[in-house]
Amino acid sequence: MNIMYKSTRGGGAAVTASQAILKGLADDGGLFVPQQIPQLTVEMEKLRDMSYPETAYEVMRLFLTDFTEEELKSCIAKAYDEKFDTSEIAPCREVDGASYLELFHGATIAFKDMALSILPHLLTVSAKKNHVEHEIVILTATSGDTGKAALAGFADVPGTRIIVFYPKDGVSPIQERQMVTQKGANTFVVGIRGNFDDAQNGVKKMFGDKELAAQMDAAGYQFSSANSINIGRLVPQVVYYVYAYAKLLQKGELKAGQEMNVVVPTGNFGNILAAYYAKNMGLPIGKLICASNDNKVLYDFFATGTYDRNRPFILTSSPSMDILISSNLERLIYRIAGEDAEKCRALMEALTGTGKYEITQEMRAQLADFAGGFATEKEVADEIRRVYEKAGYVLDTHTAVASCVYRKYREDTKDERKTIIASTASPFKFTRSVMNAIDPKYDAMTDFALVDELSRIAGVKVPRAIEEIRTAPVLHDTVVEKENMQDIVKKILGL
Repeated sequence: MNIMYKSTRGGGAAVTASQAILKGLADDGGLFVPQQIPQLTVEMEKLRDMSYPETAYEVMRLFLTDFTEEELKSCIAKAYDEKFDTSEIAPCREVDGASYLELFHGATIAFKDMALSILPHLLTVSAKKNHVEHEIVILTATSGDTGKAALAGFADVPGTRIIVFYPKDGVSPIQERQMVTQKGANTFVVGIRGNFDDAQNGVKKMFGDKELAAQMDAAGYQFSSANSINIGRLVPQVVYYVYAYAKLLQKGELKAGQEMNVVVPTGNFGNILAAYYAKNMGLPIGKLICASNDNKVLYDFFATGTYDRNRPFILTSSPSMDILISSNLERLIYRIAGEDAEKCRALMEALTGTGKYEITQEMRAQLADFAGGFATEKEVADEIRRVYEKAGYVLDTHTAVASCVYRKYREDTKDERKTIIASTASPFKFTRSVMNAIDPKYDAMTDFALVDELSRIAGVKVPRAIEEIRTAPVLHDTVVEKENMQDIVKKILGL
C-alpha cells in the first residue's frame, strides 16, 4: 500500500513521505498525517525475536513507502549503532510493578535520540529523491532535549545547517551545557529571553513567512524542521512501542494479543501520539495514560474537552514538559474530528486567536482510550525518593511524573494490566533536581560533583554524553529577545 500524506488543515495536494519529511510543516500551517494508518503485517511471533533495527524496518517501511528497502535499511543502520550504549537500544527495566522503557541510551541521553539519530539520514535521502539542490536549514525550538539531540544528529551532515532556539532560563544546567558546547561548523545555538512556547511560535512564524521563504530561495536555502511536528520524527517513535511489546512477549510478561497500558510524560504530545498510532496499527495497547506536570494543560483537556493555554507558565524540574501549546495534539484532533480538515483548522485558529478551543461531545467520546493525570513538584520529588529507597533505581524528573501518575491511576482504577512507562531521560541530565529529591544535603555540591555522586549511589556508570561536556569549551553564547529570532536567522544565513 502506498501511503501519502496530507495536511491536518486541508490545504495543498497529498505528498509522499519523503516530501513530507523535507517540508516539515505543510504550506497551510497544518501538520502532515498519513492518509491512512497502515496495519502491522508481521506476526508478533516473528517480532518477538527481532533486533531493534529489524523491528524499525518492519514498522517504518509501512509508513515511508516511497523509500526503497536499501534506502531505509541504510538509514536505520546508520542511526541505531554504537551511538547507543546498549545493543538493545531501548531496554525494559522491571521496577516496582511496572516496566520502565529506557529511551535514553543514545548519544544525548534522552528519548529524542530515538528519532533524531535517524531523521538526518531520512532527510538527506529525501533531498536526493526529490532532486533538492538547496542547502537545508533545520530550524528548531527546544524545551531542552530536542535541541541537543538534533544538533548531534545534524552536526557536519553535508548539505544541512541547523539553528536551535531554546529558552535561556528554561532548561537544566546540563541540558544547556550540552547545547552550547556542540561542535560542528553547521551548528548554531541561540538562547531567547522567553519560554519554550515563545521559541516554538517564533519558529512556526518563520516557517509560514512567504517573504522570508523567497529570500532564502534566492540565496539557495530552504527550511525544514527537526521538531516533533516533522513526520520523520513521529514515525521512528512508533517503533519502540512495538519493540517493547514484542520484548515483553519474549520474556513471558505478556501473552500474544494481551493488552498493555502505556504511560507517557507528555509535553508536545508527539511521544504519546506515536503510541496512539501504534495502537491504531493493531498493537494491543489498552489505556494511553498522558502524564502532565504542574503545566497541566493536557490533563485539563482530557478532563473537560477544553484546551486552554490562558494560564501561568510554570517553570518546573521537568522542563521538557513545560509547554502550554502541545503542537502534536493537532494530529489527534484531526483524527477525532473525523479527518474533517475544516473543523480542525477552525479549532487551531481559535487557539491562535483566543488561546483556547472546545471539542464536541462526539469528539470527546473518541478519547476513551486516553486517561490524564498530573504530578505536582512535591509529588515528583517524593516519587524519585520513593522508587530509589524501595528499589535502588533512580528516575529522572520527567519519568518520575509518569511513575507518580501511573501509581495514582492504578490506585483509582484498580487496572492491573501490564504497563510500560516511557522513561524519557537519564537522571544524569537533571542531577540537581534528582539528587535534592533523594536528600536535600546534596544541594551544596557542584553540578559535576553531583554527577559523580549519582553514579555512585545508583551503581551506574557516568554516561559518555556527560563526560564529554565536563571540560568542553562553550562554542555558542548568542542570546536574543524573542522578537529578534528572525533577525538572527537572517544574520546566520547572511541574508
